[in-house]
Amino acid sequence: MVAPDTVSEEDIDKLIIPDDLPDEPSFEAYIEAKVYDKEGHLIDYRRQPMRSLTQYFLVLMSIPLIGTFSGGSSSSLTGLLANVFGLSSQVSTIYNANIVWTWSIQLGSGTQAFSPTLTGLDAPILNGSQAGQLAYGTTAVSYTGSSVIVLETVSNNTSSAIDVTEMGLACTVYVQYYPSSNYANESYNFLLSYDTFSSAISIPAGGAAAFQITISFTG
Repeated sequence: MVAPDTVSEEDIDKLIIPDDLPDEPSFEAYIEAKVYDKEGHLIDYRRQPMRSLTQYFLVLMSIPLIGTFSGGSSSSLTGLLANVFGLSSQVSTIYNANIVWTWSIQLGSGTQAFSPTLTGLDAPILNGSQAGQLAYGTTAVSYTGSSVIVLETVSNNTSSAIDVTEMGLACTVYVQYYPSSNYANESYNFLLSYDTFSSAISIPAGGAAAFQITISFTG
């Protein structure tokens, strides 16, 4: 006897396992933007999920998870650091080496399709007070419980409004070591995330804005 090849929607629903299990760790990330006019009044606020982490973000996160060397007794870099980051092979043969990094938020006026291998924004907005430029403040990185928060403030010191349509989390990795008796330093730049806003964010002449990235781990 052959069972009929039909099932009800109710039967299917009973077989579906929810995506989020009660004890499953979760990772959340979102971007925010607050825009102020020249009098300091809040005139625009945006918040949306960050959806476009690059392969460079994953490699950076591998450092605290698996370290920088391929084995406990090895002086070779992990394959991720050597192949994706492209760190100098010279580093693996030198003692007293360490890796540090800094983060910053980059803003742009263009748009492009996301790829895990993106290395930059489509049309970066430069730091300055000339037409089309924004004055970038100091990037602040803070830690609150299980969240990492990156905050960048900018000012529009020009006579025209400036539209921001894209945003990225940038990273500079510094490799510091002593090849002999002299200190040496190598730096590498990477794009860790890339997102576009659903509509352009306009920063008025004389105005300012605060852009924030929040990355949270729970579970």
